[in-house]
Amino acid sequence: MDRIRIVGGNELHGVIPISGAKNAALPLMIASLLTDDTLTLENVPHLADVEQLIRILGNHGADISVNGRRERQGESYARTIHFTSRNIVSTTAPYELVSKMRASFWVIGPLLAREGKARVSLPGGCAIGTRPVDLFIEGLTALGAEIEIDGGYVNAKAPEGGLLGGRYVFPKVSVGATHVLMMAATLANGTTVIGNAAREPEVADLARCLNAMGARISGHGTSTITIEGVRSLSGARHRVLPDRIETGTYAMAVAMAGGDVILEDTEASLLDTALEAIRRAGAEISETNSGIRIVRNGAGIRPVDIVTDPFPGFPTDLQAQFMGLMTKSTGVSHITETIFENRFMHVQELARLGAKISLSGQTAKIEGVSRLKGAPVMATDLRASVSLVIAGLAAEGETVVSRVYHLDRGFERLEEKLTRCGAHVERVSD
Repeated sequence: MDRIRIVGGNELHGVIPISGAKNAALPLMIASLLTDDTLTLENVPHLADVEQLIRILGNHGADISVNGRRERQGESYARTIHFTSRNIVSTTAPYELVSKMRASFWVIGPLLAREGKARVSLPGGCAIGTRPVDLFIEGLTALGAEIEIDGGYVNAKAPEGGLLGGRYVFPKVSVGATHVLMMAATLANGTTVIGNAAREPEVADLARCLNAMGARISGHGTSTITIEGVRSLSGARHRVLPDRIETGTYAMAVAMAGGDVILEDTEASLLDTALEAIRRAGAEISETNSGIRIVRNGAGIRPVDIVTDPFPGFPTDLQAQFMGLMTKSTGVSHITETIFENRFMHVQELARLGAKISLSGQTAKIEGVSRLKGAPVMATDLRASVSLVIAGLAAEGETVVSRVYHLDRGFERLEEKLTRCGAHVERVSD
């Protein structure tokens, strides 16, 4: 099993290319089930989750072809993938596929809208909370679907003649359920209004792609999204937006290790709140023609309190990384997690490196230390795993992160990108 070995102490200098967003690519890929034409997606990252979803879509009958190219030696792949779902051969998403990745549950929306039925296993994914599917079920029920859960599967059936436009207000913001309801509503009869919708950039990116396919969606990027149903959707070509979580992660890595790095092919507007927190911690951040520049030379890391919130708030997917940064701050900081109830599993692993962290409910108190020391640690989920890498960059000696298959789900060629900027990071196999 692969591990990541880090020898801390090196500053980061150079350029890191930011990949396409995993959290945008997955719903965009699933949207290909809504049409029998070809949907072409550019800038798709090469990740374990993407490969798993390719297998799932193939199970439903999608024909998938991949074009990849390498611009410079050592740089990550920029891939273009063509999805053609001319015939849906199965409306069942089986447990053995869906259990490995929560986002694969989202096929329920397009299958129900296009085929009038879907049988989808209850989902799996990172163990960061219960993340129930009740919001998905309530939203689809508002469009006229009949849904029951039996034997670990969600069985959904549309009314004769297809789904019906309706109004649904989410009791709490859900990115995944917003994706699903928006996709399902594109082919519904009549107009659908989604209230308290997720405002994340990835939701807006999906809406732009669906509109290019012939959908009639407005209000994306706000808390109220309106979808006028159409009879059918066509193919389109769409470029996946930059990964704001990867952007924030590398910005925090530079703030932790020190140095001067350009993050290429990304946009500051995708993560203003997170970048402001990194600035408050002591890094200098500026926009460039090609992306974002992060600089921290000499100054200590200042303590910063944050609270995770739906967009435009501080992203829960950057909480673990920011905690890693705060372990070496010059004071006491507090991180409150409001999205997932079980997303502090990285705390005990950071403690192995010498971090001083205490928990009280959903708030972590981090007392910054002057020295972290390398140790063997274990990744517990996708974002927690990279927080250990960030801490390891500033720890004395060697840190070895095991269970890095979590990293491979969401970070494309992480060790290559960091190594090119001077870090001592390598992948080792048993």
